[in-house]
Amino acid sequence: MTQTGRPSRRLTLVLAVVCGVAVGNVYFPQALTPVAAASLHVPADAAALAVTATQVGYTVGIVLLAPLSDRLPNRSLLVALLVLSGAGLVAAGCAPALPVLVVAGGLVGLTSVAAQVVGPLAASLTAADRQGSVIGILLSGSTGGMLLARAFSGTLGQWLGWRAPYLVAAAATLLLAAVVRLAVPPGVPPAREPYRTLLTEPLRLLRAEPSLRHASLNQAAVFGGFSAAWTGLAFLLTGPSYRLGAASVGTFALVGAATMCCTPFVGRLVDRRGPDGVNLVCIVGVLASAALLVAGTGGGAVGLAALTFGMLLLDVAMQSGMVANQARVYALRPNARGRLKTAYMTCAYSGGSAGSWLGAQLWGRAGWPGVCALLALLAGLALTGHLLAVHRRSSGAAEAPAPANGPA
Repeated sequence: MTQTGRPSRRLTLVLAVVCGVAVGNVYFPQALTPVAAASLHVPADAAALAVTATQVGYTVGIVLLAPLSDRLPNRSLLVALLVLSGAGLVAAGCAPALPVLVVAGGLVGLTSVAAQVVGPLAASLTAADRQGSVIGILLSGSTGGMLLARAFSGTLGQWLGWRAPYLVAAAATLLLAAVVRLAVPPGVPPAREPYRTLLTEPLRLLRAEPSLRHASLNQAAVFGGFSAAWTGLAFLLTGPSYRLGAASVGTFALVGAATMCCTPFVGRLVDRRGPDGVNLVCIVGVLASAALLVAGTGGGAVGLAALTFGMLLLDVAMQSGMVANQARVYALRPNARGRLKTAYMTCAYSGGSAGSWLGAQLWGRAGWPGVCALLALLAGLALTGHLLAVHRRSSGAAEAPAPANGPA
C-alpha cells in the first residue's frame, strides 16, 4: 500500500482487469442466446437457460466461495478461481447440446466470483476515506468487462459461431491467472473462523445490520430489472421490429461505455457526500430509463434512439448505485468485508438471476412492454425501500440520547 492509503496504480489496474474478465464471463453469453438457440435447434427461451444458469452459478459461488476471501490468502484463491473458470469456459465452448452448455455455464458462474474476492482485498489496502474512489475504479473495470464482453461475443459469435467466444474467453482467463500469480501480493486473511462459520456469518450479518439489508435489497431490485432488460433486449433487437444480428446486439452494449468514466467520479462523490443521496438519484434514473425503453417497442430510428439512451441511463444508474451501496457495506465491519460482500452480492445476484428468468418469461408473454413494466416495478420497489430506510436512519439519529457531556 502507498502512503496515500491506496494500492499502487499497477496493482489497482491488475485488480480492475480481474474484475472485468470475471464479470465479462458472466455477461457475454447474453448476446449469444439467439445464435446458440438456432445452432442447437432449441427455442430462444430454452437457450436463455444457459444465461440464467451462469447467473445462478455466480450467486451460488458468492455464497459458497466468496467468504473464503476472509480465510484464505487472496492471491491463491484468485488464481484457483480463474483456472477453474477457464476450464468451465472450455467445456461450454465444446458443449454438444444445451444441457451440457447449461451445466458448464453454471460452473463458469460459480468460479467467476473472483470479482467478489477483489473488492475485500482492495478495501483492505485502502484508507477508509478513499475506499469509494477505489471501488469506483474496480467497478469501472467490471463495467468495461461487461460491455466489451457483450460486444466481443456478439460480433465473434456472428462471424465464427457461438462457441468461439467461449474458447477465446477461456484463453484470456487462463492467461490472467498467470498474471495474478505474479502481480498480486499473497495477503494475510483477517479471519481464522472455520469454513462453516464463514458460511453462516453472512446470514447473521444480514439480521444484525439494517444498513446491509437496505443496500442488499436495493441492489437486488435494481439489478433484477437491469438483467431483465438486457435479456429482453437481445430478443427485441434480433426480432421483427429491428431485425439486427448478434453482432449488433453486442455492439449495442457499448452505449454503456460512459459508465466506465462515471463510476470513479461517483466513488469520489460518495467519499465526500455519503451514499444516500447518490443512491436516490440512481434509483430515480433507473425508473426514468424504463419510460425511455418502452418507447423503443415499435422499432425504427426513433425507437432505436430511445433504446440507446434508455440503456445508457440504466447502465450508469445501476453501476453508480453499486458504488454507493458497496461503500456503505464495506464501512460496517472492516474485519468482515468478505462476509459482508457475500451477503450483499448474494442478494444482488439472486435478484439478477430472477430478473433474467422473468425477463425471458415476460418477453414470451407480453413482449418488450412487459419487460419494461417489470423494470419500472422493481425500480419503484427499490425507491420505496430506500426512502423508508433513510427515514428510519434519520428518525433513529433524532431519537438517540445526547452524550453525557453534550447539550441537554
